Amino acid sequence: MAQRIALGLLTLFVISLMIAFGVELLPGDLAQEILGQGATPEGLRVLRLQLGLDVPPHIRYFDWLGGMVTGDMGLSLANKRPISELIGPRLSNTLFLGGFAALIAIPVALILGILAALYRNSLYDRSVNIFTLTSISFPEFFIAYILILFFAIKLGWFPGISNISSELTLIEKLYRTLLPAASLTLVVVAHMMRMTRTSIINLLSSPYIEMARLKGIKPLRIITRHALPNALAPIVNVIAINLAYLVVGVVIVEVVFVYPGLGQLLVDSVSKRDVPVVQACSMIFASVYILLNLTADIISIVTNPRLLYPR
Repeated sequence: MAQRIALGLLTLFVISLMIAFGVELLPGDLAQEILGQGATPEGLRVLRLQLGLDVPPHIRYFDWLGGMVTGDMGLSLANKRPISELIGPRLSNTLFLGGFAALIAIPVALILGILAALYRNSLYDRSVNIFTLTSISFPEFFIAYILILFFAIKLGWFPGISNISSELTLIEKLYRTLLPAASLTLVVVAHMMRMTRTSIINLLSSPYIEMARLKGIKPLRIITRHALPNALAPIVNVIAINLAYLVVGVVIVEVVFVYPGLGQLLVDSVSKRDVPVVQACSMIFASVYILLNLTADIISIVTNPRLLYPR
């Protein structure tokens, strides 16, 4: 377990190097690109001092990395506000959207997977597999636009723009974020459903399942009380991995629905060449993704201790 934690920290360090190196590869003079052609020499000099362009790249990298570790992310170039103040509410909104999508996707995937295993090779099983595989084959923005077309424009049931704020009640937030949450759900539910189905079907030929059948226990009770608890290890693992995708893959959905989350802030900052905000958002996304994948590894070890002793 300690090895996995060390590997996660090493991965995060490599990603930080890639982010900093990518900024260094930006074409042209960064200060000139930000201020435009009408910039004065004095303005360029001041901005270069603010960006630390007057010091070697490796010193800038370690200063930036130290600030990220201590929570001092610097100032935004666009509005001169502390980056932590910009990111705080946006990150909260992104986690809210990801959590809402997870609350929908996990129960739906488990129910669909259990029923697919119970009625395997039936018309229901084939229909669910076709629907989930079709939904996962389309990119997130396509599904989002389809939902907007039908449920926002044609039917008018939900808003096409998910603009939320701290003044809204929980019910209003859930109502305004239902379409983006549904978009994310349709993308990730297939993985979890198919893993649930496969894990349960693999256990249905076990001797203790055969004994339960001989005792006359109903098939649904056999799956929920006997097969499902023993199939939780791979299911929980794939759920944790998909939760990581929900948080990181939310960028496209936030842009489509103009949702005020971290992904929307990242895209806006890229268009404004607000490099410090882009770097901070990228590191947060990478940290959350690695943390959730590490959680998936730890859950796999807890539910299956044999993984601690590889052959």
